[in-house]
Amino acid sequence: MTAGSLPGAMGPVGAPLDGKGLLDVLGVAAVVLDARGRIVLWSPQAEDLFGFPADEALGRYMARLVVAEEHREEAMRLFGEVLHGGATWAGTFPVRHKDGGVRQVEFRNMRLTDDLGGLYALGIAADRSAVDRVETQIALSGRLVSQSPIGLAVLDTDLRYVLVNPALERINGMPAALHIGRRIGDMLPRVDAHALEAALRSVLASGTPLLDRPTVGRTPADPDHDHSWSVSFYRLEGAENRVLGVAASVIDVTERHRADSAAARSRRRLALIADASARVGTTLEVERTADELASVVVPELADIAAVDVLDSVLALRRPGAPEEGPELFRALAVKAGALTEALPAADPPGAVAMYGADRLVTRCVHTGLPVLVEHVGPGDLARIARNPEAAELLARAGVHSYLAVPLIARGEVLGALDLKRDRNALPFDSDDVLLATELAARAAVSIDNARWYQSVRNSAVTLQRSLLPGAPPERAGLEIAARYQPAQASSEVGGDWYDVIPLADDKTALVVGDVMGSGIDAAATMGRLRTATCAFADLDLSPAQVLRHLDRITAGLEHYIATCLFVVHDPVLARCRIANAGHLPPVRVPVDGPAELVKVPPGLPLGVGGATFRTTRVPLRPGDRLVLYTDGLVETRDEAIDERLAVLVGLLDKARGPLEETCDELLRALRRPGAADDVALLIARSTG
Repeated sequence: MTAGSLPGAMGPVGAPLDGKGLLDVLGVAAVVLDARGRIVLWSPQAEDLFGFPADEALGRYMARLVVAEEHREEAMRLFGEVLHGGATWAGTFPVRHKDGGVRQVEFRNMRLTDDLGGLYALGIAADRSAVDRVETQIALSGRLVSQSPIGLAVLDTDLRYVLVNPALERINGMPAALHIGRRIGDMLPRVDAHALEAALRSVLASGTPLLDRPTVGRTPADPDHDHSWSVSFYRLEGAENRVLGVAASVIDVTERHRADSAAARSRRRLALIADASARVGTTLEVERTADELASVVVPELADIAAVDVLDSVLALRRPGAPEEGPELFRALAVKAGALTEALPAADPPGAVAMYGADRLVTRCVHTGLPVLVEHVGPGDLARIARNPEAAELLARAGVHSYLAVPLIARGEVLGALDLKRDRNALPFDSDDVLLATELAARAAVSIDNARWYQSVRNSAVTLQRSLLPGAPPERAGLEIAARYQPAQASSEVGGDWYDVIPLADDKTALVVGDVMGSGIDAAATMGRLRTATCAFADLDLSPAQVLRHLDRITAGLEHYIATCLFVVHDPVLARCRIANAGHLPPVRVPVDGPAELVKVPPGLPLGVGGATFRTTRVPLRPGDRLVLYTDGLVETRDEAIDERLAVLVGLLDKARGPLEETCDELLRALRRPGAADDVALLIARSTG
């Protein structure tokens, strides 16, 4: 028989199919009729389809077995056309089931010829409802793939495309025909194909789906812009878990990614503003505030940041920003996120540089508006840098974007925040301008407060120093060393003072005092008390009497009070007379014994009124030392005063060298960074 002949004819040998194929799903039956219409072959599927077992069907006329009488004539006509006309007929025909019911069966009939010329009719049959169901599923599957807005692809086990739907054609920008047989990297060179294929191989090997994997790149559909996709992979398996390949779905989530990125960027900016609020302006120091601002913006906003203030602003002599002309800038801070050649191009902190009117930073302070250069070109560098050498450094560092925003406080332009990018590939944009402007505005207020405070403080320091004595005078029987240190820049100057007053008969008055309060008023009060002390000391009064007079004067000084320690040294008697008005006790360092606090009655501070002061006599033999000091030397916020006094005594016990060195050692050992109080220190050594 020819191809498709009777049972027993063998076709080409092939690999068997595992499990159920499409024919099994349809339940396709095979029936062969001889030239007279009798059944000569009845497949097991025919038994299932028509209900008659083979022993009841073989040898019987097909038309009489399964065709109702009213359809028998039509069936015989169709049988004759196939057998004698050689035509192939396909269609739906009603047949009778053994159970008496009628079913619609899909037939495909054709003529067969054996090697002796005998004619047969082969009928392939399937239940019409099963065929309809499969056709519907296939149609739905095809439409689902072709009409899905999600990009779909099927790749074989070698990760080559075997199917691409129209949505993926649009995403990739190439027709499906170009995909077939090629790999991802062949089609999309501007995505990370290596990572995608590694993920696909993992899915093929494990069978575990990979869902919502983010990936970014560019395709021929939009070669000039990055897109973001969410891709999912799952393994395709046939019967008996035979691996067919892997399916991929691709969803373009660029807009969502941009929205998420924008939201994340907004959160980072809010966090940066919050960080700046906490970190910028922690002190009343101009340089420290500028350094804090530069530290906040690097590297979150810029790779290199500089804070430059107009020199005239720091001198408090600038009436307002001019509209033209060069400007003299003082660099306050420079920061870089990493080592870069652009850093030496900036003016170092403390340096003063003149920038012409054509420079961008000058334009920024003249207009009071931000200056943005998104993409820096060679011509722009000449207007950014201070000189050609600096411009060359910026070019070599790869500076590609520039932004300058003014520092404005209370309507006055103080300077500019200068920002550059060399490592960050993104240029500055309008959002960066808004953020930098906000940060600069907050920092400018702190800088403005600091410069006015420092101006007042400098005036107080100048007044304070002018009211203190110069180098201690040489006195008979005494070697003297003294120091005065104002409070650190973030604190106001107090009213600490010391004095060395020559008296009759080679006597010497040694004084230390501390006006409670700070600023110019405290310094002025200190000057008045020092003058009064000198006047009363010259009257040859006892130390207690001097303090009583000072107490009355202080009581009339607008509620000011002060502490004071008044000592009169007599070289002839080798002793000191000491009176105390609420001050810390002095330390006596005998030449041949341990240092000790002098036990003197503490007394009440000056200005309280009605206080009683007593004079105490203390020996001061040749070689002995007497140390007078104010509380700024020993007081701290976190240690008890007794502990600090013990430290002072211990240091003096060891410091037996020259008096000048001893002064420096004490200040170095006891003075804390950022100390908020002044220090007056006076050391006298008896020379006999």
